[in-house]
Amino acid sequence: MAVLAPLLSRLSPIGVVERTRIARASAADAFAVASSYGVRLEWDPFVSAQHLVNTGTPGKGVRTYTRSRHGLTMISEYLTYRAPTHMGMKMVQGPWFFRTFSGSWHFKELGEGRLEVVYRYRYDCRPAWLQPISHRIGNWYLGRDIARRVDAFVAGCEDPDIVGRARAEAAGPSAGSHRPA
Repeated sequence: MAVLAPLLSRLSPIGVVERTRIARASAADAFAVASSYGVRLEWDPFVSAQHLVNTGTPGKGVRTYTRSRHGLTMISEYLTYRAPTHMGMKMVQGPWFFRTFSGSWHFKELGEGRLEVVYRYRYDCRPAWLQPISHRIGNWYLGRDIARRVDAFVAGCEDPDIVGRARAEAAGPSAGSHRPA
């Protein structure tokens, strides 16, 4: 199979799943909600536990522990953290079937209180010879997941209580230090 892996990887490019929505929010508020570990469990249907690993403040190089509602765990690291327009993370440890995995949020103000929200996953599955199938399944499954997450995120960005607490967490001295039970 090692001989076929380069050919098969050309036939099945890295999986990319992306969803775009419009929110009634500012980029600063969306960024605060996306990077708040204190309110994450209230809006995110995917996460059952999440906290920063090596510091109390999110930022480039900081690692995050996440447990999904499916029971899967992942340690990811911020590759970029540029308030208020985008943040991106890559998996450093996670489920065996992902060779690579990354996710990103992008926020673009459209005027009149409207915000374009783009949420994207990029991933590569293993084993390589199974990628033509695993990437199709991944695109379908992760596509459903990312659609639910971005819809819930938009609802969170439009909830004054969630936004207020996310802003306070971002501004406070213990920003990002919340560890969900």
